[in-house]
Amino acid sequence: MPRIAVLTASDKAAAGQREDESGDLAVRRLRAEGHDVVEKVILPDDRDAIAQQLRAWCDSGTVDVVITTGGTGLTPRDVTPEATLDVAERQVPGIPIALAIEGLEKTPYAVLSRGVAVLRRNTLIVNLPGNPKAVDEGLDVLIPLLGHIAETLSGPREHRTAADTGHELR
Repeated sequence: MPRIAVLTASDKAAAGQREDESGDLAVRRLRAEGHDVVEKVILPDDRDAIAQQLRAWCDSGTVDVVITTGGTGLTPRDVTPEATLDVAERQVPGIPIALAIEGLEKTPYAVLSRGVAVLRRNTLIVNLPGNPKAVDEGLDVLIPLLGHIAETLSGPREHRTAADTGHELR
């Protein structure tokens, strides 16, 4: 199982003016699925602070996946995608596409999330919106992928073909 860190970007939650519902929900869901949530932090919507925390986690080798909540909208303070791209080595564009498709089944506003998914070293970073319902729906997409993501990021492996398994390609 992957080692996961959760980062919530919220000025109000960081100042203690609001409960961190989205980050707490992410931690509960991930742990309920048997994943090891090794750390959770709340930071203000500050691009440099978010990038610094992401960099520290990824470069330490202590986490396989970082899930961020918040800061993906259209306001000037929503800077989580920019902070994430600041530390990115490679993008993983299929994940935001899958999240948007899932979200569009519930609300047309899903397309307004600017979240990205990237790799830094051997860590995947995925941005989810700050709305708890959107986090829940996003985790529906991510949770089935997490084991394979961690396995893939842990190092080179041979990919088996259908012929290797005795199955025919369809």
